[in-house]
Amino acid sequence: MFQVNNLQDNDDIRIADAKAGMKVIEYMSDLSVMPDTAIRAYYCSRMNVRKRQLVINLQNNEYTTSAGAMQWSVGDVEAVADVKGVGDFFGKAIKGSITSESTVKPKYKGTGMLVLEPTYKHILLEDLSTWNGGIVLDDGLFLACESNIQQKVVMRSNLSSAVLGKEGLFNLSLIGNGVVALESPVPREELVEVELQNDVLRIDGNFAVAWSKELQFTVEKSTKSLIGSAIAGEGFVNVYRGTGKVLMAPVKDLTVASVNSLRTNK
Repeated sequence: MFQVNNLQDNDDIRIADAKAGMKVIEYMSDLSVMPDTAIRAYYCSRMNVRKRQLVINLQNNEYTTSAGAMQWSVGDVEAVADVKGVGDFFGKAIKGSITSESTVKPKYKGTGMLVLEPTYKHILLEDLSTWNGGIVLDDGLFLACESNIQQKVVMRSNLSSAVLGKEGLFNLSLIGNGVVALESPVPREELVEVELQNDVLRIDGNFAVAWSKELQFTVEKSTKSLIGSAIAGEGFVNVYRGTGKVLMAPVKDLTVASVNSLRTNK
């Protein structure tokens, strides 16, 4: 039996979102400051630059997290490595290197509370049922998910996409039923959501944060000819084709692949 006080019931902390057994807590102001950092902390709080943490309540179930994300746990919580052998480890290492994700994602099971490291990124809780059972992520977006959700590395629809669009060739896909937690430099309320019904979305740049797994993702010339692309001032664009939805950052340089880690120090 345990009781945690002055965390979720702290006057300076609000619950920003909650789905399934996961809660996002947000520190409304940073009170752990010294005189030389007080001014910066004040303006950070005014500009929505705040520490956030993911709190997971385990009830005889299992969650998978990004490696190194755990800060503390209480109760009968057991951590296990999601590796079935040497071959499985090297396979996961290859997948991690091509998707900018951690090689091995630990699993936590049992009954208790798991609290992840604080981060200045925004934590998004996405229900896969609203994504028709599957989502594809921009590099480095994954934070945690229910362990029954399948993780797969998906390849771009055409090999030339990575070279022409200066994008990675592989992305992490989460498939199944349940809730996933994502780390985003953009708050959910500012992400542009585009729903496609047998249509095409073309984006000039790495603005997409996540998209439905049913969508065909390629990189194509902005016009039918290279001369036309040069005249239009555009080269190659990311193309999402089919039925599904795409989450886009509103401005340039705010997608996950272009932002350094914002996780705070312990």
